[in-house]
Amino acid sequence: MHMADALLSPAVGGTLWVVSGGLLAYSAKKVREEADDRKVPLMGVLGAFIFAAQMINFTIPATGSSGHLGGGLLLSILLGHYAAFLVLASALTVQALFFADGGLLALGCNMLNLGFFPCFVAYPFIYKKIAGDSRNRKRVMLGATLAALAGLQLGAFGVVLQTVASSISSLPFKTFVLLMQPIHLAIGLVEGLVTAGVVSFMLEARPEIVTAATSRRPIGVSIKGALIALATAAAVTGGALSWLASTHPDGLEWAMFKTSGKEELESGDGLHRTLAELQGRTAFLPDYGFKRTETATEQGFAAAAWPAVDKGTSVSGLVGGLFTLLLAGLAGFLFARRKTAAGKPTVN
Repeated sequence: MHMADALLSPAVGGTLWVVSGGLLAYSAKKVREEADDRKVPLMGVLGAFIFAAQMINFTIPATGSSGHLGGGLLLSILLGHYAAFLVLASALTVQALFFADGGLLALGCNMLNLGFFPCFVAYPFIYKKIAGDSRNRKRVMLGATLAALAGLQLGAFGVVLQTVASSISSLPFKTFVLLMQPIHLAIGLVEGLVTAGVVSFMLEARPEIVTAATSRRPIGVSIKGALIALATAAAVTGGALSWLASTHPDGLEWAMFKTSGKEELESGDGLHRTLAELQGRTAFLPDYGFKRTETATEQGFAAAAWPAVDKGTSVSGLVGGLFTLLLAGLAGFLFARRKTAAGKPTVN
């Protein structure tokens, strides 16, 4: 559900850049107030894991479409919603800058659609209300599933509203929304089940992580083993399991194709072209693979086999996970340092 710049006007994209920037500043302030040193490396490795997990598109049967884990709800359950928004924003920034996944103008919109709705709406108002203290497995399963469904439905509707408000694409509201909402209902169901499964495992393996996020108290114990396990899972997922990603278009591309006959729309002139050129220079692994020449593309790279065993995909998964780990971890570290510098020591 990563939006491209071609869907957005500069006014809409710029406005949501400002909104998302405000959310980032507020989240940073709240994370700094928590002062939990052990959350810093956890933010990094979970960011790497979510980056890798988003590379694996799963097929939605009988539709010709696919979806991937958004990760906002899972991050909120394990980190709390403020830290979760920072981590997801880090992953989206890495994806846009270095892999051309989502536009630069659209980055604020993507943070809002994929981050704000699951972290600040679905998690506190649906998941926490149902799951309670997060120890009852049935309540966790129900809460995660319903919250994931709601978060993705709101995010999909946000994409439709932002596209229609921009008025630069030929995607009529009624047709577009009637395609976007049902397909993301199916994707949300899968995300909810995956999220519930991961949280259930964490409740068995390291319940203090989930409990700390729910109560907004410091973790209080060493989580070195959990960090190693999550980092290993991120490396395996990005380096090898990413080969198993579905070759079908994702929910947004599918809805666009059904509406307009195109999975991608042409960017306009001016700011769109400038940002596209900038992204072309920064994205050294576009579409999660090595750059291909026009000749190579014409020779049939479009018809890839499945599973797609590809060195470029593996390198992308490992490098992207590392970049996200560093960016999310650096953000957490800087906030902890600022807390200490203010004369309020962090919790050890």
